[in-house]
Order: sequence, then C-alpha cells, then structure tokens
Amino acid sequence: MRFNKASMAVAAAVMSVFALQAFASPVTTTGTGVGKDGEIKVEVTFDANRIQSIKVLSQQENPVLSKKVFTDLKDNVVKTNSADLDVVSGASFSSRGFLAAVKDAAKKAGVTLSKDGQKSLKKVSKAIPAKSGYDVVVVGAGGAGFAAAIEAKRTGASVVVLEKMPSVGGNSLISGGEMNVARNWVQPKLGVLDDSPERHAQDTYIGGDKKGDLSVIRTLTGRALETAKWARDYVGVRFEPDNLFMFGGHTRKRALIPVGQTGTEFITKLSAKADSLGIPVITNMKAVELLRDSTGRVTGVKAEMDGRPYEFDAKGGVVLATGGFGHNAAMVKKYNPSLDERFKSTDSPSATGEALYMAERAGASLVNMQYIQTYPICDPVSGTIELIADARFDGAILLNQKGERFVEELERRDVISHAILRQPGAYTWVLWNDKIGSVSKTVEAHPDEYAAFTKNGTMKTCDDLKCVADFTKIPYKNLKATVDRVDSMTGKGNDRDFHHRAGLVDLSQGRYYVVKAVPSIHHTMGGIRINPKAQALNAKGEPIPGLYAAGEATGVTHGTNRLGGNAYTDILVFGRIAGEAAAWDALSASYRNKN
Repeated sequence: MRFNKASMAVAAAVMSVFALQAFASPVTTTGTGVGKDGEIKVEVTFDANRIQSIKVLSQQENPVLSKKVFTDLKDNVVKTNSADLDVVSGASFSSRGFLAAVKDAAKKAGVTLSKDGQKSLKKVSKAIPAKSGYDVVVVGAGGAGFAAAIEAKRTGASVVVLEKMPSVGGNSLISGGEMNVARNWVQPKLGVLDDSPERHAQDTYIGGDKKGDLSVIRTLTGRALETAKWARDYVGVRFEPDNLFMFGGHTRKRALIPVGQTGTEFITKLSAKADSLGIPVITNMKAVELLRDSTGRVTGVKAEMDGRPYEFDAKGGVVLATGGFGHNAAMVKKYNPSLDERFKSTDSPSATGEALYMAERAGASLVNMQYIQTYPICDPVSGTIELIADARFDGAILLNQKGERFVEELERRDVISHAILRQPGAYTWVLWNDKIGSVSKTVEAHPDEYAAFTKNGTMKTCDDLKCVADFTKIPYKNLKATVDRVDSMTGKGNDRDFHHRAGLVDLSQGRYYVVKAVPSIHHTMGGIRINPKAQALNAKGEPIPGLYAAGEATGVTHGTNRLGGNAYTDILVFGRIAGEAAAWDALSASYRNKN
C-alpha cells in the first residue's frame, strides 16, 4: 500500500494529537508510608503535574486521632499540590506516614510536588462568630466533656464543646478504657457476688491513702452502675460480655472492659452521640480565660483560634473537662521535683494543665497537686502504656534482670513503679504464657502493639524458657527457678512470697511472651477542688457559681494514688453530673427571667 505526501501529513498530525492526549491524560499511582499503627497505602491521581485526588486504600491508624489526617490534611495536600505540610497535632506519626505515601506515589508517577505547601496554604476562617451564647459551655472533648455535653443537651440546654486540639478524645481515647463498676452485669458470670459500691469506695479511699474526699468518692461508686448502663444502652458502648479486670488496689474484680480494650470504643460512640444530638464540637479552639460578672459568677469563656479571639457566653455555666497536666514536664517537676527528665509520659499532648490556672484565677482552689502517678508498665522507647501487658491482671509476672519477682503484680501503681525503680537498670520484664493469654486476650486485642514492640526489640515470643532467657539476658537457671516456684504456688492464697491477691497461674508450658517495661508519668491526681455536685469550690469550700469541673481536671477523688479502672468511672459519672447541673442552672435562669 502506498501513501501520498498529503495522506502522510494527515496521519502524522493525527498521531501527534493522540500523542499529546496520551501525555496529558491523568496518571494514577499508589504509594505507601508507615504510620503509628502500620502501613498507610494511598492511590493518587495526577494531571498536568498536579494532584487531582487522593484515595486512602488502607490504613490501621486510630480512627479518632487520625480523622483529620485523612480529611483536612488530605484536602490540604490536594489544595497546595504539596506533601510538605505541617503534621496534625496529636497525630504526628499518622500524618508523616500519610505524607510519605503521597510522596511515594508522586515519585512513581514522575511528578514533582511543590516544596512550598505550608506557605501557600491560606488559613480559611471558619463560620464561627466572634461572640456567641449558649446555655452551657464545655471545655475539653474527652470522655468527661462529651458526657457533660450530652447530659446538658438531654436536659434541654443548648451546649457547645471547645477543644484545643485538632482531634477529640485526649487521654480518654488512648487509655485502656476499663471502667470499675460494683455489682455490674458481668460479675455474676464470674462468681463475684459480694461486691458493693461501699466496698468500691473503701478500696478507692484506702488506695489513695485516705487523702480523697469520701463524699465525692461515694458519689463516684454509688452512681457507677447507672452510668455504665447509660454508656451501654444510650451511648452504645460495647463491653466484653464475660471478662473483667482486677486492677491493683481493688479487693474485687469489677472493671468492665470495652471491646478493643482501649478508650477508642468510648470516644467513637460518645462523639457519634454528640453529633446525633446536634452538639457543635469546635476543635483547634483554645480556652484562655473564664469570664465573670460583678458578683464573681462564671459567665463564659474567652478562647482563641489561629490567633483570633472568640467569646462564648454561658447562661448556666462552664464545665471544665480539660484533663490533667501529665504531658507538661515543667509543671510536673514544679509540683513533684522527683519526677524529673528521666520520665517519659503516657499522656496525650493535650494534657498540659493551663486550664487549672485559668480556674484558679477565677477563684477555684487547686488541691493535691503534688500527687502525680506513674504507670509502671510502659514502653521504654516511647513511654506509652503497654496495654498488651495487661496480661498482668490475669497472671503475668514481673521479673528483674536477675530473674526474680520483686513485688506483687496486682499492687498499687505507685508501689509497683517505685519497686521497679529500685531494680537493676530501673526496668522490669513482664512474662506470661498462652494459658494466661487465652484469658487476657491482650495479644489478640493489641496486634499493633505486638508488631511495634517486637520490631523495636522490647518484646519476644518464645516457645520455651531458654529462648526467654536468651532474649532478656536473664540467667536461665534463675529464670527456671522462679517459674518453678510460681508453679508451686498457683491458686488464690498460695503465694508465699508476695501474696498475689488473685492467685498465681501455672507458667510451666509455653508459648511465652515477654516484654520490657519502665514507669512513665500517667495521671495527675491534683486539680480543682469539687463537691459531689461537681461544683468548683474556692479556698473556703464554697461553690463558685457557674463553674463545674469533671475528670482529671479535679483534685479530690483519688487522693495520693488513682486505682486502675477508676478514671473512666470518674470522668463519666462527674461529667454527667456537671452537664446536667449546668443545664438546670441555665433553665432556672430562663424561668426566673420570664417571671
């Protein structure tokens, strides 16, 4: 077949058009990065050297903490055509993993992204008026804050939640989430038939060296069951149906365990309930001062976002649910100099304590500030709680570098922490086997921790004790002797060495799990003085009108030491009390004004 020059020219032109179209067509590639809890995989579509869309194919990050990574940060990457952006505060590892995945996809596509993303990202003012009014203003979007807001709304009040972080949850999200409740619905299944709110109250009072306010403690334990049922039946929180934890310092097994064994179950359900009730939750909004009228009544909150001032008036009152100050190293050292730079923290970056001083300037009394708890079993690398080692509550033992037990594993957190610090190297090894693991289910419940701790070299799975000895460098002879002694004392009441209150469990058979642990700063018992009505009190013990507080921001519930499992009981019980009381204040004020 022959072609004349004209036809060849046409053909060449057509081919050129097709070539240009092919060059200009969108290109889609995948990229991967590593977040806090595993691999993040994205699919990115590019067109004309710009990002058109990003689809997250898979990720294992905490759904609450990472929410803004996969919404706001993702949108900003597309908007700026850049992966060089600031990370989301409180979700830095997730942010870096996501941004790395986008960069990986761009590299595969041969696309050069902008290096000036942060400069080109213009702050867009949200549709929030400079001044607004509500019946109740809640400061802090953790468990206590959500409980207060939900109850205020149910009572009939208008309510807003202010959260200084980009995401909700705070310490309530990253905790184990267990909740102590006497006479709960699981106890009869496990043969626990003689518990009571008063027994729980006495355990709490004695566990805090009798420094707590017994009237507040009795409110905590007396309303625990109704609050747990509220969480289960109204909020939708799921609990393990046939399992409880017995934390150190308790005389009965009474801690309900949320599905997943973290606070994520609570916060996702509380957040969803608040959303369904139409409660606005404003993130990145930092409260800076309490507003008061001429009589001293708290009437609202001054706040800031992106350097701009806002004012939220509260007809009924303000609920401070801002948590403690365990992530503020300078503040911790100020009140307890022994907790110096050696200690990492388990706490959320939000736990910095400024709101306590805000309350103090409004007349509130701060008490027990020197009582700061360390959690004994934490990751030596990051300082975070090793939830996987909650197997301790079902029989795991603590060993020092000599292979010796040195404390009762169910002792109070402060007692165990101090005992660990006295051991060679100031660390411990936590050892358990599949017999214990089948009850605790901690490895199953925390696969991310299992992978992370194994990868960083602080955890090992072994088929026999020789493997455990090789990994830990504990002399095998000593390790075997300790395990043999434990096996000779199994069952309740048989621990002749440390009187293990729940009874030791047989460790003669593997598979074994062992993880290294150190104490980290965990809970600040001090804070705003309150009464059983969650009212903030001044130095004379008088209520400050319009000011309520709940959760770790308060300072009279736990005395010198908080018992494990009491935090969620505390935040939900007093969060509900505070929200309802502030709402009734607002409704009463409206009634008085009308009449």
